[in-house]
Amino acid sequence: MQRYNSAWRTLQLVVLVLAACAASGCGYNRIQQQDEAVKAAWSEVVNQYQRRADLVPNLVRTVQGFAAQEQKVLLGVTQARARVGSIQVTPEVLNDPQAFQKFEAAQGQLTQALKSLIAVSENYPQLKSDQNFQDLQAQLEGTENRIAVARHRYIEAVQQYNVLIRSFPSNLTAMVFKYPLKPNFTVQDESAIARPPTVDFGTGGAAPTGATQ
Repeated sequence: MQRYNSAWRTLQLVVLVLAACAASGCGYNRIQQQDEAVKAAWSEVVNQYQRRADLVPNLVRTVQGFAAQEQKVLLGVTQARARVGSIQVTPEVLNDPQAFQKFEAAQGQLTQALKSLIAVSENYPQLKSDQNFQDLQAQLEGTENRIAVARHRYIEAVQQYNVLIRSFPSNLTAMVFKYPLKPNFTVQDESAIARPPTVDFGTGGAAPTGATQ
């Protein structure tokens, strides 16, 4: 009896979807387009975070050469990078809010660890004047800006996708074809993501605009 009721509900849902399609289009193609847009935006976020992670070993080695006694800070950065690297980043993360939250938390921890590392450099004039450190710092600042831009684009793509699959009649299509809502990054200041991102680690480690962690 339970199986019959389930089949009947599914049939009713299919009928509703077909009726909606006949009336104004089911939105399946738009869902596909928005889903692909989210995946593309996510790939760029992952690429920029990986770019940052790749800078960490050289940055740590450079700082260690001038400030080996800062073991706590250096270890914190190394461990934060290891946590980021331990997370399997696949498109399936976009359909798993818990996995997405774990990814965001790990990246946030690395952000804070890097801020601490850059802050430490202020106490070592020789380190600050080292050309290799300056180059790495400039690369890190540029990468933080690119991360902020990539996150902004992902946030917008997910907002458009989620609105679409919650709107009638495309919500019925999403139910039938099992398109779930996608998790998004946390934005404390919604208006901030509309402004160009800025990073200045050298003057106190200001967070990139629109990139709350």
